[in-house]
Amino acid sequence: MRGGAKVAVTQHRHEGVYIARGKEDALCTKNMVPGESVYGEKRVSVENEGDKVEYRVWNPFRSKLGAGILGGLDSIWMKPGSKVLYLGAASGTTVSHVSDIVGPEGVVYAVEFSHRSGRDLVNMAKKRPNIVPIIEDARHPAKYRMIVGMVDCVFADVAQPDQARIVAINSHYFLKNEGHFVISIKANCIDSTVPAEAVFAREVKKLQEENFKPSEQLTLEPYERDHAIVVGGYRMPKKK
Repeated sequence: MRGGAKVAVTQHRHEGVYIARGKEDALCTKNMVPGESVYGEKRVSVENEGDKVEYRVWNPFRSKLGAGILGGLDSIWMKPGSKVLYLGAASGTTVSHVSDIVGPEGVVYAVEFSHRSGRDLVNMAKKRPNIVPIIEDARHPAKYRMIVGMVDCVFADVAQPDQARIVAINSHYFLKNEGHFVISIKANCIDSTVPAEAVFAREVKKLQEENFKPSEQLTLEPYERDHAIVVGGYRMPKKK
């Protein structure tokens, strides 16, 4: 995808997300650091009333959130100005797109346990002031409670057997009441002996027991096998 007259960029229904329409349509976000790629992704420049605006193509094969958006998620609960706690940030591929979405008014607290991935994350964050990299174990949110403020949304891609518990303990610390969560569940990481659908159902039940109210669930085929993404609210008001 190259920029110029051949590519038109239109707003996706999720605020802060765009579609570049060319020979092939592509999901993209507005680059907060024009001129810089994060993971070798293509960039598209578009003239907008005399100004050049640069967008980064978002590869759904490398991002569970990107796959979920293309799969038709109703809500991602992140938009310009949002505060997001991102658990399982890895080297920051998806984090960089979330950084683009929330923009300079928002913030992404990105938690990653691996020091090797964490190095890439920290280097990327140097150019993106709205990312706060936290190299800690997401199982112990008390260790970073002095750094993280209250957030609007918790996103989790931790691929751990106890990931529902990890999301719950972080949310109890940092997610505001009536905030939202987006969790990517990797079935064979939790239990490879039963069908993926059974694992997803069990994880959803665990979330419900922790004051989460799942509102949508979809599988990430064809981008990921045996993955589902679940979205919902936290400590939602009881219906009268």
